[in-house]
Amino acid sequence: MPAIEEAQITKYLSKYKNVAATRKDVVDVVTTYRSLTYDLQKFVFNDGSSKDLFALQGTIPVVYKNNTYYIPICIWLMDTHPQNAPMCFVKPTPTMQIKVSMYVDHNGKVYLPYLHDWQPHSSDLLSLIQVMIVTFGDHPPVYSKPKEQVAAPYPSNSFMPQPGGPGASNQFLPYPSATGASGGSFPPYPTGGNFMPYPPTGGPAGNSAGYQPYMNYPQPGVYAGSAGYNPAGNANPSSTGTITEEHIKASLISAVEDKLRRRIQEKVNQYQAEIETLNRTKQELVEGSAKIDAIVTRLEREEVDLQKNISLLRDKEEELQKSLETLESAEAIDPDEAVTTTAPLYRQLLNAYADEAATEDAIYYLGEGLRGGVIDLETFLKHVRTLSRKQFILRATMQKCRQKAGLAG
Repeated sequence: MPAIEEAQITKYLSKYKNVAATRKDVVDVVTTYRSLTYDLQKFVFNDGSSKDLFALQGTIPVVYKNNTYYIPICIWLMDTHPQNAPMCFVKPTPTMQIKVSMYVDHNGKVYLPYLHDWQPHSSDLLSLIQVMIVTFGDHPPVYSKPKEQVAAPYPSNSFMPQPGGPGASNQFLPYPSATGASGGSFPPYPTGGNFMPYPPTGGPAGNSAGYQPYMNYPQPGVYAGSAGYNPAGNANPSSTGTITEEHIKASLISAVEDKLRRRIQEKVNQYQAEIETLNRTKQELVEGSAKIDAIVTRLEREEVDLQKNISLLRDKEEELQKSLETLESAEAIDPDEAVTTTAPLYRQLLNAYADEAATEDAIYYLGEGLRGGVIDLETFLKHVRTLSRKQFILRATMQKCRQKAGLAG
């Protein structure tokens, strides 16, 4: 996903409590389902209060009788997401009507066990949409309005008969429809939106988007007189359109085959979604196990190093303790015997260096005494002359000792 879109999502979620987790959830969904758009809109609760919430709206692909249709939905995320489950609604277009079931009420609100058993640390929006796709494939949430309610052209040579007859409106199958705002009294969410385009209503000739054409629906007890339509494949429909037992038998066999095929496909899709979730969980567990093993190995290595350092410090402590005891029990040290040399030549060099340093100090303090008026100039010159002569002899002695000992310089 481009960085601009992620920044926009982050901006919309700035007032949410769990921005990072919610952003990851949303990015996964909009990356997988390009037909879903996002926005920050005002949501009105049942008590009349309102709040700006993040909304995902658009269409999701639902497989019904081997055909893919796009059902318009809207998902509202609470500001505590993912601690609380989102609110899901079906947004029917003007050509659709909500089909009330145990999963969708008359306002279009969606009720699923996945929402009821929402777990903050394991549930996510991507899995929720997959559950909705599987559930809507078995229990379609919308059906088409009768032709007298919606004036829309349908192909006259469709493979399905036209809807009609009393009591048949609640048996219509769901079908994709043109985008637009929902009509009637629906839950408090913004109407309209940019959904994925649906198949055109102009019949197969206008199906330029690659979708299935609109499905038309059966009239009770009457088959359409379309040319070449043969439900049984081997039955010969009479020209009078009378329903025979062969027609009914072929229709029942076809319905059972379609239902079995659809159920098998639903199970396959469900198991594939579960396998993908389990594989993803397995991969996360394997990665976590590798990280834990690396941390344990590092801690063991650091523990070994720490034991070595502790042992070394104890040895040094014992050594220092012995040295302190030796110093405490030793006799007073003569400063002249504190430093010893390995040869008489080095001893002479050391003594000459000490005398030369003392002479240098004496000359310095004589100058300080003259400056302070402690001695007069004549006394200063007399002593400086003597000390300078002595200093020259000492430096010459040190030079000869260094040459004799083979020292550099």
